[in-house]
Amino acid sequence: MLKAKVKETFGAAANANGQDRLARLASAIAEVRAGGRLSPRTAKLLASDIAKMAKKVVEEAAEAAIDAVRGDRGAVVHESVDLLYNLSIVWSEMGIDPDEVWAEMDRREQVLGMVEKLPKAKPDDDGLKAIEPDLIRLGED
Repeated sequence: MLKAKVKETFGAAANANGQDRLARLASAIAEVRAGGRLSPRTAKLLASDIAKMAKKVVEEAAEAAIDAVRGDRGAVVHESVDLLYNLSIVWSEMGIDPDEVWAEMDRREQVLGMVEKLPKAKPDDDGLKAIEPDLIRLGED
């Protein structure tokens, strides 16, 4: 029952909306990079190196985490937007299209049953060995 409610609330329409928003952000960043859109803050960040861009991702993630510990829900929402913006800058710099991220999310959902962090490989990790064939097979598609 809960699973049906989650699908109803956060189904394909909600996912497409999130995908669309990050795709629009990626497009806007590309326009700034090409000089076709004015955004001094974004232009300044794009003019920096990848280390500066990555540092901004870490800063925003830390701020979101700190606000979560403080229980400040509104601040977590605001910092999450900043995190996604700065992560999108890194993706742009590295030539990563948001669709590549969605494809990896889909792959993990197929293998693990939900989108979550992949388990770390350990020399004697039987649990990981059980899903490795699926991970390899999905990578061949």
